[in-house]
Amino acid sequence: MNRVKKILLAILIVLIVIQVIQPARNKSGQVSATDMAAMYKMPDTVHAVLKAACYDCHSNNTNYPWYTYVQPVGWMLANHIRHGKEELNFNEFGSYTARRQRSKLKAIANQVKDGDMPLYSYTIMHKDARLTSKQKQLIIDWAQKTKDSLEQNNP
Repeated sequence: MNRVKKILLAILIVLIVIQVIQPARNKSGQVSATDMAAMYKMPDTVHAVLKAACYDCHSNNTNYPWYTYVQPVGWMLANHIRHGKEELNFNEFGSYTARRQRSKLKAIANQVKDGDMPLYSYTIMHKDARLTSKQKQLIIDWAQKTKDSLEQNNP
C-alpha cells in the first residue's frame, strides 16, 4: 500500500471513529415561564418569524436537521448554538435585568435591520429563515415598541 492510500485510510478511520462522539442536544422540550413570548405581548406573526429564523440558535430548543448528526458538523453547530444562547436566549429573556432586556431588544431591531441576523450561513440551509422585508419590519417594529414600553415602565 503506498503512502497516499495509507493516509486516506487513516483519515477515513478517524472520520468513522469521530461519529460516535456526539455533542449534547439543545432540547429542553419545555416553554419557560421566562420566555420572551410569555413575558411580553407578541403578535403570532412576530412569534412565528422569530421561531423560524431565530429560536434554533437563541433558545433552549433546537430543531436539528439530519446533517447535524455528522461530525464535525454537529460539533460546529453545537458551538454556534452555545455562543448564540450566550448572546441572547429567548427562553430566558425574562430573567434578564430590565436594562439588558432593553439592550437586547434594541440589538434585535438593529441586527435585523442591518441584515446581520439571521446569519447568512443559517439561511442557506433554512429557507424559512430568509426574512422578507415585511417580516423584518414586523420584528423591528415589535422590538422597538416593546423596548419603548420597557423604558416607560423601568426608566
